[in-house]
Amino acid sequence: MFRKILIANRGEIAARVIRTARKMGIATVAVYSDADAGALHVAMADEAVHIGPSPVGESYLRGDRIIEAAIRTGAEAIHPGYGFLSENPDFVDQVTAARLVFIGPSSASIRAMGLKDAAKRLMEKAGVPVVPGYHGEAQEIVVLASKAREIGYPVLIKARAGGGGKGMRRVDDPDRFAEELAAARREAKAAFGDDRVLVEKYVEKPRHIEIQVFGDNHGGAVHLFERDCSAQRRHQKVIEEAPAPGMTAEMRKAMTDAAVKAAKAIQYSGAGTIEFIVDASHGLKSDRFWFMEMNTRLQVEHPVTEMVTGLDLVEWQLRVAAGEKLPKSQKEIMLSGHAFEARIYAEDAAKGFLPAIGTLHYLRFPDRAEGGTVRIETGVREGDAISPYYDPMIAKLVVHGDDREAALGALADALDHVRTAGSITNTSFLAALARDPDFASGNVDTGLIGRKQEELTRTRTAGASVSALAALAVANADSGGGKSADPWSSLTGYAHFHPISRRTALGYGEEPVEARVTARGGGRFEAEVEGASFAFFADAVSGRAALWPGHVTVFDGPSGYTFSAPDPLARDTDAVSGAASLRAPMPGLVKIVRAAAGDIVAKGQALLVLEAMKMEHTIAAPHDGLITEIASEGAQVTDGTVLVRFKEEETV
Repeated sequence: MFRKILIANRGEIAARVIRTARKMGIATVAVYSDADAGALHVAMADEAVHIGPSPVGESYLRGDRIIEAAIRTGAEAIHPGYGFLSENPDFVDQVTAARLVFIGPSSASIRAMGLKDAAKRLMEKAGVPVVPGYHGEAQEIVVLASKAREIGYPVLIKARAGGGGKGMRRVDDPDRFAEELAAARREAKAAFGDDRVLVEKYVEKPRHIEIQVFGDNHGGAVHLFERDCSAQRRHQKVIEEAPAPGMTAEMRKAMTDAAVKAAKAIQYSGAGTIEFIVDASHGLKSDRFWFMEMNTRLQVEHPVTEMVTGLDLVEWQLRVAAGEKLPKSQKEIMLSGHAFEARIYAEDAAKGFLPAIGTLHYLRFPDRAEGGTVRIETGVREGDAISPYYDPMIAKLVVHGDDREAALGALADALDHVRTAGSITNTSFLAALARDPDFASGNVDTGLIGRKQEELTRTRTAGASVSALAALAVANADSGGGKSADPWSSLTGYAHFHPISRRTALGYGEEPVEARVTARGGGRFEAEVEGASFAFFADAVSGRAALWPGHVTVFDGPSGYTFSAPDPLARDTDAVSGAASLRAPMPGLVKIVRAAAGDIVAKGQALLVLEAMKMEHTIAAPHDGLITEIASEGAQVTDGTVLVRFKEEETV
């Protein structure tokens, strides 16, 4: 077995590989770009090597730098993860030429399956069913249009290189064939540098069912059952599951036999996935599935297979790459229960799944769910930024239950308890899909999300009760009751004649929200919003609201409602230019002091850090000046307390 491996990837898959390697006693080397210097996978690895600037073309796609890092650190093998260089046969050749082991298939296997048209011709020869269509070399429009008429409309034009839905067009009308062909070619050229296409029969109610296969270097090949990946938007998978709903024993045997036959046809070694398109218009029939493509790597959705088989696919990859035989025979691989995987992304589902960026100021995942077990695969931590340079995936939420109904219930329950603040996410959309009647019944095809997109992505507005909870959080009501030594920092301090009350101005979208929060004693509070009054106990905020700079996010099921909460510390410093003192605008704790009496400071210079509203705020000099007095570290201050005094009428 290897002593040390390098992971040529980032994010959750790099973290995933590191966990298994550590379990097996294998040392790991991470690589990282400028943007990932503080990333989770870097912190997890035994060693880390910087390989370039943030853009992937200057870092994670620089095979030469990755190989150099492996040699320099003494790594014996390179795990590619998925994406980036994982299916680049030239990179595999470079790795082997450097006397390193590529943890994956041979370059010959990758090349055999790398182009859709060539792969389909190969599969036809191997006796694997392929979609009726034209996969030939001729690319003249007259030939392609003629083949489309022979196949029968509707047809699908597909780029022969790449994937992810790029260079793909459905054509229903022969008169639009030329226009759609030109569009598909332009997109394919831009995405893959190859504008050649193939033409196939369009399947009216398609399901995407794939078979996980594994081969070794001793002629062994097995399958690990199927996954259904039909829940897609813009040809990108959203929720995957195993096994496929409605799968019959006859259908499973036909599909798994074909998949293993495909793997053996190219002497495949390592983890791979044979993807099939299935015509589900009349249920699952053993003569209505066709080879689509092969992914010659580990799939994003591999955890669902691990959950229903109890196997560690990364461990299998490492053992096979090290020269061992497959750990189990086909008869020893068993299917147990049902699993789902939901991909949580930083994206705005209501705006066409537009990718989002931002800092994850608050991040919590559930560790259990009603009716099943939960597994989280992530490459980020609270405080990390979602970078515009890479895929905006935050995490994969995976659940397992005794059957599909139990697993689906666990999925919905777990999604209700995902908490993120600082970036918009697709969690509400995923929860709506998990509860959709068609999806719940297993009546799913690749067009389901498209047909119901408006319904599934509909956003709800924050009700008065949510606004009231936001006001309660901003008023810092739950810091009382013995949780804070400072009676001034919360609404539960002493009041002689009347209850303590605080007005709070929030913003929700473009709308202002005025609220008043009143302490009623005994840990009870009253929040008035929009003429309505709501009663809360202080602990109502715990787990339901997250304060972050200038904002508060309130969680209600899978939805998060974010309000702007003007920071009283964010004052116009010009308004106090020349002032003789700097006062605390709200109660808090002087956490850090960064200046001293007698110091000459410049406008904007950090003077101290005030901890208030459960957050740290840097207090800066409002003007140039000479400090004569400054608060001490650890001091509890109230609203209006002098923090810094300057020498009067003298600037430097």
